[in-house]
Amino acid sequence: MSLQANIVGAGISGLATARALMANGWDVRLFEQTPGLPQAGTALGMWPEAMKALDQLGLSNLVQAKAVRQQEARFLRPDGNVVTRFEPEEPVYLISRPALLSTLCRGIPDDRINWSYNVRDPASLPESDLIIGADGINSRIRRAIKGENHIRRSLGSIVYRGVTPGGTNQISETWGRGRLFGITPQDSTSTNWFACVREDLLHRRGRNMGTGEALVELFGDWHQSVASIVGAIRPEQVDRRILYDSVPMRSMIHGRTAIIGDAAHAMAPNMGRGACESLIDAVTLANALRTSTALEQGLKEFNHRRLRQSRKIASQSRFLNRLSTGKRFGHVRRKVMTMLATLS
Repeated sequence: MSLQANIVGAGISGLATARALMANGWDVRLFEQTPGLPQAGTALGMWPEAMKALDQLGLSNLVQAKAVRQQEARFLRPDGNVVTRFEPEEPVYLISRPALLSTLCRGIPDDRINWSYNVRDPASLPESDLIIGADGINSRIRRAIKGENHIRRSLGSIVYRGVTPGGTNQISETWGRGRLFGITPQDSTSTNWFACVREDLLHRRGRNMGTGEALVELFGDWHQSVASIVGAIRPEQVDRRILYDSVPMRSMIHGRTAIIGDAAHAMAPNMGRGACESLIDAVTLANALRTSTALEQGLKEFNHRRLRQSRKIASQSRFLNRLSTGKRFGHVRRKVMTMLATLS
């Protein structure tokens, strides 16, 4: 008889874990509170480790076909002068969140995913051998099994994200005092953009400014690539949210429950690693369970492989978020920009 797993959350980590476990013969059921896959979303970077995870899932070729290969990224000053360039030794692929999720969902039988299913307590789930909390930064599974009241913390910044018509080959981040603006391809016909602003700066400029007014006020006088996108933004299509990351976990497992993805280690977006770490969680968990003689042993092996590394990436992302939107220490920021160009 197959082992059974209940996965709470059908996002990147949940769908990837379902695929990986099904390939190992598990009987999997997913429970997702939203009614279906999202139809909108910005671009995600697939770093080499994530592409290896996708390859294990049998999806790397499909992702490459839908993605834009990153050739070069530039770090700029607000006047457009280049601080440094980043040329990855191995390919990094940019793919929209909806495209990645639809790819991960391929091959998972419809009756395995329970949409519009709001899990408030793991005790309400059907009986299973394993529960996997893949339900995001506000994870109810994590709260229930860990007894934690506070599982997220503010990064002190606000992010604006969106997509504008027209393709681009540009991949850049422009760092200014208390804010940054990023540009990447979304696909061949549209451009993905994101802006991160310190909350205190936004409040000083005008707490009640509308989205369009705020973006023009903060970025309208930056170099032409930024200013042209800001001028094309439709405020009603902008995703605006306060940024949080996860309070670090002491363990990603509890009994026969594993916490993965953003539920375990939601991180600042500045390193572009959140989706990657979710994919790595999925295949690492499946591999550990496959090669272990007992379920509990496999979970311990997964925790050993992933806890420290995911915490390290999350900590680095938090540091980079604070530095990239900092208001002082410009020379330090420039050195870090140059250092980032050596990472691949």
